[in-house]
Amino acid sequence: MLENTLIFKINELLPQTQCGQCGFKGCRPYAEAIAEGRADINQCPPGGDEGIADLARLLGVSVKPLDAVFGQHKPRQTAFIVEEQCIGCAKCIAACPVDAIIGAAKFMHTVIADECTGCALCVAPCPVDCIVMQPVVDEEFDKRARAALSKRRYEARGLRQAQEAAEQAERRRQSKAALLKIKAL
Repeated sequence: MLENTLIFKINELLPQTQCGQCGFKGCRPYAEAIAEGRADINQCPPGGDEGIADLARLLGVSVKPLDAVFGQHKPRQTAFIVEEQCIGCAKCIAACPVDAIIGAAKFMHTVIADECTGCALCVAPCPVDCIVMQPVVDEEFDKRARAALSKRRYEARGLRQAQEAAEQAERRRQSKAALLKIKAL
């Protein structure tokens, strides 16, 4: 239980961008790796020096500089879709870890700027390069509140995806049962 408590505390200090720059598939797996000694505290570019200092304080270790192998700290950014160029492929929607992009296949998409974590995972899958990252200017925000919101959205997305996968598996099972019934006739 102590390890789970430590993982929770570490995860709470991470920015919850779910960007994967640390080498893990999200903030929670990175928190687990830190707690288990498989990762260092300086692998999170979005957290920057402040995040490293918070982790060092929690874990009682020395502060160290951000490991440049994982990237560099940048001011907060948000994705922006140049809507005139968007072809509605929906690849960005699937890539967004917090469901901050809305739209439908064959229709223009847009980013909910207040929900975007700035992870940039939507940029690479776009076949027409209509997504650009823009710095957020003149914004006063509570980092912990933003991280908590991003975490809730990420977890809700995971639950939705698990439910969709279960429903799809059930539909396949029912189709297979119907086919077997037909063959048996």
